[in-house]
Amino acid sequence: MNEQSPRKLTINILRYDPHVKGDKPHVDTFEIEEAPGMTLFIVLNDIREHHDASLKFDFVCRAGICGSCGMLINGRPGLACSTLTSKLPDVINLAPLPVFELIGDLSVYNGKWMRGMNERLETWIHQKEKEMRDINRIEEPMDPDLSEEIYELDRCIECGCCVAGCGTLQMNENFVGAVGLNKIARYRLDPRDEREDADYYELIGDEDGVFGCMTLLGCEDVCPKKLPLQSKIAYLRRQMVKIGLTKDIHKCDCLEHDEEY
Repeated sequence: MNEQSPRKLTINILRYDPHVKGDKPHVDTFEIEEAPGMTLFIVLNDIREHHDASLKFDFVCRAGICGSCGMLINGRPGLACSTLTSKLPDVINLAPLPVFELIGDLSVYNGKWMRGMNERLETWIHQKEKEMRDINRIEEPMDPDLSEEIYELDRCIECGCCVAGCGTLQMNENFVGAVGLNKIARYRLDPRDEREDADYYELIGDEDGVFGCMTLLGCEDVCPKKLPLQSKIAYLRRQMVKIGLTKDIHKCDCLEHDEEY
């Protein structure tokens, strides 16, 4: 019985190392023989082992959990470890994710961006100092449905695909992105976090936050974990509008009060 010959893949990789003096962006092409169940992660390892050991790319878990191997795959953000070559055409173009600081070739410093976003949005449980000091305090049980909803948002792996696929971030580098707004939605749901909507408004109630989103749906379209990003952004926007209107009314009351003097 004649078996079908394996497909020949042409891998074009945009390469550039800003840390190498004189290096310029260029495309290197590699020919790879496709194997059953092959992922782009396997392709990149094959290239590094048999063709060019200097190729830079990131990976840790190889299972779509760590979010390290995000890159542009034929122009679309995705994870190399969970992308089967059988789902792609014969010619595959790879490039580093935009927005993030480039380390070299396909490797970007998305951890630096994510750390800055998390510090800026204070993505941790806020509790009263007295309660935080009581290490013997028994935590209140949480409604299973609410716990499940929080867990759903906690599945974000901070891979940066939504950041790279965001049209707003291409124009406004200060935009917190869907990953940041998803974090706020997650902590707003958590009954252990004692912040109120007015506190969240101070973090995301402007054009760099929830009101900057142009609702292009790119983030949800490319999210490898299929998170409900747009519905959470829409919900947050409605809640922040309520707070904003309250602030405007309060501001008008203050102005009228000042005019009386």
